[in-house]
Amino acid sequence: MNTPFGIANLWLEGDAITRFVAIALLLCSIVTWVILLTRFWELRNLRKLKPELEQFWRATSFDQGLQTFSNPNANPYYQIAKAASGASTHHQSQSSNHRELLQTLNYSEWMARSIKNSVDGIAASLQKGLTFLGSTGATAPFIGLFGTVWGIYHALISISSSGSAQIDQVAGPIGEALIMTALGLAVAIPAVLGYNAITRTNRVLIAELNRFGNDLYAYFITGARVGSRTNAQD
Repeated sequence: MNTPFGIANLWLEGDAITRFVAIALLLCSIVTWVILLTRFWELRNLRKLKPELEQFWRATSFDQGLQTFSNPNANPYYQIAKAASGASTHHQSQSSNHRELLQTLNYSEWMARSIKNSVDGIAASLQKGLTFLGSTGATAPFIGLFGTVWGIYHALISISSSGSAQIDQVAGPIGEALIMTALGLAVAIPAVLGYNAITRTNRVLIAELNRFGNDLYAYFITGARVGSRTNAQD
């Protein structure tokens, strides 16, 4: 059905504020989908790393276990293990030169703090993009509603100046203004769903990282070999 009303006509006939609202919603939609696709791809790759933990704990030495991890720069398990190893080496080297270090911060407390800081840093990096998704999901409907109210206001002024208020002349401009609300919802819904999905996946992943950190802490404190953990379970 041919009609003079629609998104194209809304853009052509709209004023600066109407176009600004439309551009803002379009940009929010583009950034939202970029964040969603990027984060889902990253989380998908992180889930593939979980089988490497079994290989790590079955290694005959800690250094050999580190070599079982793939892509060290983007592997959170490798980064936590490497940070724990570095913290252990640092404490042992410094305690031999500075005896007061042992009196102020013992090895157990030092390792617990170091591993926790590493896990917290990775957990913080997993939150990237969530602030934008949450803000977009909360504000996009109101931005669209603002565009609708503004469009209805100008439509009513135009109808009033024409001196005619027939239903066919009123429904078109008002229905056209309601497109802004629909656009706002179209931007907000994927942002909210994506935010919830990523938040839940992050929560599960952070729990796994904390468990891995606790296992590393037990390994460095007890001095047991990495392979002995698996053997004990078998």
